[in-house]
Amino acid sequence: MRLQYPSDINIILVPCTGKVDVLHILHAFEKGADGVYAVGCMEGDCHYNSGNLRARKRVEQAQSILETIGIGGERAQMYNLSSSEGPRFAQIAAEMDEKIRNLGPNPIKLAKKKAA
Repeated sequence: MRLQYPSDINIILVPCTGKVDVLHILHAFEKGADGVYAVGCMEGDCHYNSGNLRARKRVEQAQSILETIGIGGERAQMYNLSSSEGPRFAQIAAEMDEKIRNLGPNPIKLAKKKAA
């Protein structure tokens, strides 16, 4: 099965979403990403016990920081899927892409363009 999702989404594979740190999320925005979302295994089904729960807390921390600095916390999201939900993954990718397009470009990216 070949999944279709927006081509401007860059997938970064990690062994567990528990390895995703707040700094990784914030660094993506600093480098110009308009949105970031993490997709982890279903809650309670983590191979590493609680990695997906740690990831959710970290995404929430990033959302709080992004909201505080004026970028908008809704630009960072966390989703839980099982490995058999490929079509749902593609649907979430399309929904997130549309959401970010509606929010507009990353304010950091716009500020860098004005400064240049």
